[in-house]
Amino acid sequence: MGSFGFRYKGLLSYSRAGWRTCNIMCLSEAGGGARWQVLEQMDKELSKGNERAALSLVKDLQGKPGGLRCFGTARQIPQRLYSLDELKLNGISAASLLSPVDATLGSIERNLQIAALLGGLAAWNVFELSPQQVLFFSAGLLFFWTVDAVSFGGGLSALLLDTIGHIFSQKYHHRVIQHEAGHFLIAYLLGVLPKGYTLTSLDTWKKEGSLNVQAGTAFVDFEFTEEVNKGKVSASVLNRFSCIALAGVATEYLLFGCAEGGLGDINQLDVLLKSLGFTQKKADSQVRWAVLNTILILRRHEKARRKLAEAMSEARSVGACIDTIERNIDESDI
Repeated sequence: MGSFGFRYKGLLSYSRAGWRTCNIMCLSEAGGGARWQVLEQMDKELSKGNERAALSLVKDLQGKPGGLRCFGTARQIPQRLYSLDELKLNGISAASLLSPVDATLGSIERNLQIAALLGGLAAWNVFELSPQQVLFFSAGLLFFWTVDAVSFGGGLSALLLDTIGHIFSQKYHHRVIQHEAGHFLIAYLLGVLPKGYTLTSLDTWKKEGSLNVQAGTAFVDFEFTEEVNKGKVSASVLNRFSCIALAGVATEYLLFGCAEGGLGDINQLDVLLKSLGFTQKKADSQVRWAVLNTILILRRHEKARRKLAEAMSEARSVGACIDTIERNIDESDI
């Protein structure tokens, strides 16, 4: 039924709820409030679509005392050809990580189909519907399904299913939040500024008017976009993109032993590598390095990811989420 993950296109709106509620506590922890003032201004610039101005604010505070210690400072492994055996030695099963199957939503969808069938049979018996009425009702459902499939690519059905999933499955709701926190954290630590996020299809539809997207995190990506448009992507930009793309499935793998969401993320990376003329061997090498690099970063900063997920579940602003990361990573881990 689709996937949740990161997006490099499209400005997202985001809630600023919760910023003021923790302002007094965080002010004392942020070195006189300098960080909070800059992050609040960054939020304002992002809300107006001024991505370059927002990024400039972050870079001006990068590495300064009481500023942003963690932006772009992730320790990474050397880039070389890593074998599947090396991934296994680090406790990573590539098959479980790179082959997400949305079992939770699949189960919910099957239960809804069964419930609809039983409900239809019950209504037929209780209300003594005629065969003609049953036929008209079935035709109406078929018409709706056809219109949705043709006009919206199944977006309305996906929106309904995702909404039901978040309401009735705490497991699904929790998994989506953790997935997006993984994207957000890895991007920030690699020096890519997140500019917004959504956690449900309904939120995405309200803020962007987009269907068929269960959730997503967007980034200040003009450097990446400019290079893609030129048809030549630098190794540093490609490495960041690869790790961010795989961060959601990597987070799910670490927490649950396998990934359910994120198929779209993997496909997006695969399309990019093919467009750049990568052979299958070279693409596999890039993906294996990105998987191992991302997993090791996530393991090192598990506390920051967990706290970030809590902040995102409370619909905190991007600035508040960044402050959460900064407050939960020790100097020794940078």
